[in-house]
Amino acid sequence: MKIIIKNLVLTLFSAGLILSCETTELNITSDPNAVSPEQATPDFYLNRVQEEFARFNDAFGTNGSEVTRIEQMGTRLYQQAYSPASQDAEWRFAYSSMLTDINAMNDLATEANFKRHIGMGQVMKAFTIVTLVDFYGDVPYSDASTGIENLNPTADGGASIYAAALDLLTAASANFTTTDNAADPENDYYYDGDWDNWAKLANSLKLKIYAQTRLVDAGAASAFNAIITGGNFITSVDEDFQFTWGTNVVNPDSRHPNYIDNYTPQGSNDYMSNWLMNYMDNSKASSDPRIRYYYYRQAATTPGASDSDGPNQQNLSCSVEPVPAHYLAAGTTFCYLPNGYWGRDHGDDDGTPPDGQLKTTYGVYPAGGEFDDSTFASVDLGTGAGGAGIMPIFLAQTVDFLRAEMAYASGNAAGAKTFLLNGIQKSMDKTLAFGELDGGADLSLAPTDDDVADYIDEVDALYEAAVGDEKLNLIAKEFFVALYGNGIDAYNFYRRTGYPSDLQPDLEPNPGAFIRSFLYPAVYANNNNTVTQKTSVTEKVFWDNNPDAGFPLSN
Repeated sequence: MKIIIKNLVLTLFSAGLILSCETTELNITSDPNAVSPEQATPDFYLNRVQEEFARFNDAFGTNGSEVTRIEQMGTRLYQQAYSPASQDAEWRFAYSSMLTDINAMNDLATEANFKRHIGMGQVMKAFTIVTLVDFYGDVPYSDASTGIENLNPTADGGASIYAAALDLLTAASANFTTTDNAADPENDYYYDGDWDNWAKLANSLKLKIYAQTRLVDAGAASAFNAIITGGNFITSVDEDFQFTWGTNVVNPDSRHPNYIDNYTPQGSNDYMSNWLMNYMDNSKASSDPRIRYYYYRQAATTPGASDSDGPNQQNLSCSVEPVPAHYLAAGTTFCYLPNGYWGRDHGDDDGTPPDGQLKTTYGVYPAGGEFDDSTFASVDLGTGAGGAGIMPIFLAQTVDFLRAEMAYASGNAAGAKTFLLNGIQKSMDKTLAFGELDGGADLSLAPTDDDVADYIDEVDALYEAAVGDEKLNLIAKEFFVALYGNGIDAYNFYRRTGYPSDLQPDLEPNPGAFIRSFLYPAVYANNNNTVTQKTSVTEKVFWDNNPDAGFPLSN
């Protein structure tokens, strides 16, 4: 059996996690083309880890976005939407690349007394292991770095991994504030050496953990509030935790992954979410000011819409089909939207027609594409901001929405509204600043401050008029809009609260129960003798104590 461990994997600590059935030898324990341990430095590892971490968020953020309708999910049955084999790349990336590199970096950084290198690694490790628990449940952690001595590491309970993550974040805070540091990292791609912001991030990720465990931990709310009282957490857009992509096409391709896939000579490949586009364009008196930044329309109309020339079976087959009965019952949009917002419904798995230069695609935020100035021209390689977007990971607006959730859960509906409106304002400020990245855009169509104020005032009025948990439903929908670009926190929120309750249903009338956790990746379940694959996606993670059936409220 032959193990080929890519890049800088220098040990077999993850052999039980990633071993492939195609392997034939066991005598190769490192990549002969990789840099040897003697050649590597803490900075070399740290540079790799920072990019790996961004790509990790892209993978898991996409999965979270798809199941929550922020992006379009193209499979009708939840049990089949994400097969074990489809998760192999994410699993390998987490264990055999990123966590391995963090451990290797920390060994070298400890010898050199590079405490801030270690702190950055601790934050990224904490975020990674929490996310693995959130998506898969119990996973290996304490046994996952024991080397060739243990090729079948056992899974730790999710609660214990969360506790380990809190310890990592506490240790990271101390490392960021240390005065005993031999050298700072050569490159900090997130905060450019602002260690105060790194310390704020560590506390902010604790807020995330406490919000996620509030259903099963009686002390979570008080721990959350203690951090808020301390004041040392992310509060402004300039403190946002994000990775900035570049415009290089080759050697390396540094562009935003969504830009790479969709700004091509053939046009766009992915389909945008009809639910999110409809909510942003048609749920209020005027369009959401962010919509021209999130989406770029290549065509002025969508076949079948009232403002179009009528259905077109070749380009949009559903435009000639009747509205499904369960869509009529739900009162949800089907197939086409007005104003040229051309996407797909949740679960639509139709083939790909010749619509690459017609359908709506990613805009300037966060993918570094084009600002929608109603030009209605096809995208192409290099247009817009050239892919110089961001990977939003954990933002000030997210803290506000978590505070809104915690306030609402404690019975403080008025306080929840304040945080809701603050979160929207920060999302607006962040998003609207991206217009300048598209140097060829006509920004005369950019929303004004009055447009933003009007939108927030309308949300305020809707919240005041909402009865009971309709207030929470509004918080949920506005949170999902703000999370565009990374749906990890949307997936968690949806399973914690059950809201939004009026998401677009799956196109399949009986899609099966919602994914409470993903099936284990095949490379883990098939090759580790301590693992039994889940029989269903209904198995819940440790912090989800909501009802087994009929939850979340949309399906």
